[in-house]
Amino acid sequence: MKKMIVLALAAMLSVSVLTGCVTKADASGTGTEDTAQAADENVLNVYTALEDEQVADYLTEFKEQNPDVTVNVTRESTGIITSKLLAEKDNPVADVVWGLSATSLLVLGQDDMLEGYSPEGVDKILPEFKDDAEVPTWVGIDAWETAFLVNKEVLKSKGIDTVPQSYEDLLDPKYKGLIVMSNPASSGTGLLTVNGILNLYGDEEGWDYLDKLHENVAVYMHSGSQPAKSAAAGEYGIGISFGYRCIQSAEEVGSDICEAVFPKEGSGWDMEANALIKKDQEKEISKKFLDWAISENVMKKYATNYPIVATGVGDNIPEGYSQNPIDQLIPDMDFNKAAKDRESVLETWTEKYDSKSAQEEG
Repeated sequence: MKKMIVLALAAMLSVSVLTGCVTKADASGTGTEDTAQAADENVLNVYTALEDEQVADYLTEFKEQNPDVTVNVTRESTGIITSKLLAEKDNPVADVVWGLSATSLLVLGQDDMLEGYSPEGVDKILPEFKDDAEVPTWVGIDAWETAFLVNKEVLKSKGIDTVPQSYEDLLDPKYKGLIVMSNPASSGTGLLTVNGILNLYGDEEGWDYLDKLHENVAVYMHSGSQPAKSAAAGEYGIGISFGYRCIQSAEEVGSDICEAVFPKEGSGWDMEANALIKKDQEKEISKKFLDWAISENVMKKYATNYPIVATGVGDNIPEGYSQNPIDQLIPDMDFNKAAKDRESVLETWTEKYDSKSAQEEG
């Protein structure tokens, strides 16, 4: 089974501890104000794009094992966290990055912002889920993928009795104004969805598809979760989001109201991964955290939310996912290319579609 997983993947590719705090990222910051705290050996600054409830759940064990350490978690959408890290390049505040997209970490790597580190247990991580350098600069923890949350009651109120099952279905004019999606400039889910479509259709046809989809989109949101949450709340009929959030939202409101759909053409996807930020003074607790973040117990936690983790497909695939989750992923996703093309893709997307983006808070 493990060999099959490796072959299949090879074909593709602030919560607080003690007095720590949850903060929202300010992408324009330079980190100057936080320098003193960043240098404190008993303070660990973690930047993450993991979901809020996941951070709280996962961190429980680390908190128990390290009672004298204050962990400050800055949690935001992938694009915002990535922009904040890039803005702080010359004066980094973060000690570690936890659960950020591999594509974003490759962008940081291009700017020489990551320090190589082989965390304890890295030999158990599949080759496709880690940097291929002898001492990896990033190590993956799980994969996440595009999915739709469909509010059947909203669609019925518009005289629509069918549930879209594919990307092509979303282009039907009957869905005009009923679809919400993540903005790829601020959301990793939005970016993996756009990259997936460009990979699936090719650049020319992919942008043509996105032009047509844009006609049906009501608004682009600045979070990967928000489209699913908005659909679940009955604000829109279809939220283009990601598997975990769609499944959770459908369970919360009931399958008679909402349905999580994985597009039949395949899902765009990326890996959530960890890395050590390059700094003049790196802390031992940073490395200890990265050891813990791929430990067996935490990997089991990841597997309760995602069917594909960095050690392979879990024994107990979470309810709502395909029993063959690797087959759902669009093959041959090139994350190195996605990282190199990130700026140009976002520039093109913004020029074409940003007029429908939600107003950013703050």
